Amino acid sequence: MRYVGQGAHTSMTNIAPAASTRRRIVKGAGAFVAGMFASPLVGQRAARAEYPDRPVKFVVANTPGGPSDIVARILTAALDQSTGKTVIVENRGGAGGNIGMEYVARSTPDGYTVLLGTNAFSVNYALYNQLPYDPYKDFVGVSELATTPNSFVVRAESPAKSIKDLVALARANPEKYNCATPPIGTTPQLLLELFKMRENLPKLADVVFKGGGDAVQALLTGTVEMSVGSLGAALPHIKAGTFRCLAICGDSRWPELPAVPTMAEVGYDGFNIGTDMVLLAPAKTPPAEVKWLESATLKVLLTPEMKDKLFQAGFLVRPKGADAAWSRVTKEITTFKQIIDQAGIAKL
Repeated sequence: MRYVGQGAHTSMTNIAPAASTRRRIVKGAGAFVAGMFASPLVGQRAARAEYPDRPVKFVVANTPGGPSDIVARILTAALDQSTGKTVIVENRGGAGGNIGMEYVARSTPDGYTVLLGTNAFSVNYALYNQLPYDPYKDFVGVSELATTPNSFVVRAESPAKSIKDLVALARANPEKYNCATPPIGTTPQLLLELFKMRENLPKLADVVFKGGGDAVQALLTGTVEMSVGSLGAALPHIKAGTFRCLAICGDSRWPELPAVPTMAEVGYDGFNIGTDMVLLAPAKTPPAEVKWLESATLKVLLTPEMKDKLFQAGFLVRPKGADAAWSRVTKEITTFKQIIDQAGIAKL
């Protein structure tokens, strides 16, 4: 018994330190393994908390000077000031906006590349036989931004003082009269096609440009006789007396142009179609990044300064969140398909 007791005593005094050491090793190894798995997660949380830690790019799928470009530059300047972050504009025009839209759809969905789009996003689904992206699956809504009515515009020296005059002149000089519009699939381009069908003016040539700014420039230089485009792009020239606005495609007259009638007032029902701007992100963009963009954008849009600045440029603010933005653009896919089918516009 004494031997056993002594042995047991000896064993406890000698083994206890070893067991303690083993426990420390196991505990340390566990902590190391946990750290290995935790470090990336911690890093991810830290990276996300810092978003955006580099410039966010708003892609405009048109050339400079058009409605989406105007809104993009006003908005990004305000976001820079409001958030202290850097937000830039990148123009990627061409193919009716499809080049820019595909670029965003295929970009890394990390919140750093966002589409500042127009109704062309919804129109193109029905207008093109094949798209390089899926508007239903490749994007998510971020926020509504602004809207501007479209307008029928001529140079100030034009003999056309009204839409009625314009129709008479185009019929009398079918080879002379042509019209500048933004890309195929934009609402101004669709409106011109509807106008030509309504008034039986098949020879009124549609001169399509990569963006609304280019279309306005063509009217300025006398390349075309008239232009159908957003009021926002034409308004500075209307105010300057260089252009004459014949009619507004809106549900009411523009406050700064009280003498200019709406298309409905001069007998054209169904022409109340504007140009709307919206922010969309690649489909797999993390919800936290989408939320940051939505919140920061809505905060800026709701300020009196932004409302006034956009109004002076020919736009009405439309501060709506991600759900409303996505609901509108997807609903309009069906709406514009009906317009295209009824007008008999051939697919591209």
